[in-house]
Amino acid sequence: MKKMHSQGQSTALLTETARQSRRRFIQQTAGLTFSGVAVAMLGGQSSARAEGANDIEVSQDIRILNTAIAAEHEAVAAYQVGAESGLLEPAVLKVAAKFQGHHREHVDALAKAVRSLGGTATDARDSYDFPVDRLNNQSDVLHFAAGLERGAVSAYAGAIPVFDNRDLAAAAASILADEAMHWAVLRHALGLDPVPDAFYS
Repeated sequence: MKKMHSQGQSTALLTETARQSRRRFIQQTAGLTFSGVAVAMLGGQSSARAEGANDIEVSQDIRILNTAIAAEHEAVAAYQVGAESGLLEPAVLKVAAKFQGHHREHVDALAKAVRSLGGTATDARDSYDFPVDRLNNQSDVLHFAAGLERGAVSAYAGAIPVFDNRDLAAAAASILADEAMHWAVLRHALGLDPVPDAFYS
C-alpha cells in the first residue's frame, strides 16, 4: 500500500511539473514571434543583423531568445539537483548528465544569437523553486525530470501551429523532437511505456 501511495505522489509530481512548465512557457512568450532575423541567426547566418530589421523587431527577438535561455538555465539547474541528490544509479546519472549537456549547448547557442543581435544574454538565477523536499528516491527524481520534459513538449506542440514563419516552425519542431526523446527515455527508465500513444495529447 505504501508503494502505491509513493507511486501516486511521483505521478502527481510529473503531472504538476509538466503543467507548470507549459504554463510558464505560454505566459513568457504570449504574443511574441521571431522575426526572420532571429531565425537566420539561429541558423548560423552571422550577417542577419545587417540584412535589415527595425529596433523593435530586434528587441522582441532578444526578449524571446532570453526567455528560451532562462528555460534552458532552469533545465540545467534541475538536472544538477538530480545529479547532486545522491539518488541516481550510475547508469541513470550518466543519462541525466548527457541531457543536462544538451541544455547547456542550447544556452550557449542562444546566448551567441543574443550577442550577435547586440543584446545581453540572461544569466541563470541564483536559485530555483524546485520541489526538492519531494525527491526521496530515484523514481521521484525521474518523474520530476520527465515532467519538465513533457511540459516542454506540450508547450512546443501548442506553439508550432500558430507560427507564421515556416523556418521557425521547423526549428520548434526540432526542439520538440529532442524534448520528446528525453521524455521517452525518462519514461523507459521509470518502467513506463516510452511511447504510450500513437498521437500526443
